[in-house]
Amino acid sequence: MVKWGMDIDVDVEIDLSGLQCPMPLLKAKLALNGMEPHQVLKVVATDPGSERDFHLFIEQSQHQILSFRKDDAAYFYWIRKG
Repeated sequence: MVKWGMDIDVDVEIDLSGLQCPMPLLKAKLALNGMEPHQVLKVVATDPGSERDFHLFIEQSQHQILSFRKDDAAYFYWIRKG
């Protein structure tokens, strides 16, 4: 596991920078499918549409966003698999 400044243990990290909708969400779903329940996925994305897509997806799933952060360069999601 990798420790991040937010004290969230990350099991898998994927950098989806440069990908446009719907690819960031599709690749995150694939990553989650390969993970065990309660593991944490960190996603880095640059597509502004990912903010809406990820939050809607999480609302409709058993997964949970532990933390979300955005800065001038990217969007960061810490998602616990349900």
